[in-house]
Amino acid sequence: MPTLQIVLGVALIVFSLLIILVVLLQEGHQGNVKAIAGSHVADTFYTRHRGRSIDAFLERWTKMISVTFFLLVVATNAVLFFFK
Repeated sequence: MPTLQIVLGVALIVFSLLIILVVLLQEGHQGNVKAIAGSHVADTFYTRHRGRSIDAFLERWTKMISVTFFLLVVATNAVLFFFK
């Protein structure tokens, strides 16, 4: 097995674990459940926008890692197909 295939395989494993980690760190979009359940938490500006910067950051990283993972899969398949 050539070294390039091993490197690409390890990179695929690392990126797949990164995708799993970043997705698990994201907060669910169930913010309105508290209102239905009757929770009366003070709705200040800070409490409403506290997680948005973190959520936006994680969302951007999820997109970037996913696109990189996709391109890495295509590159790995091209290497395995053309350079046997």
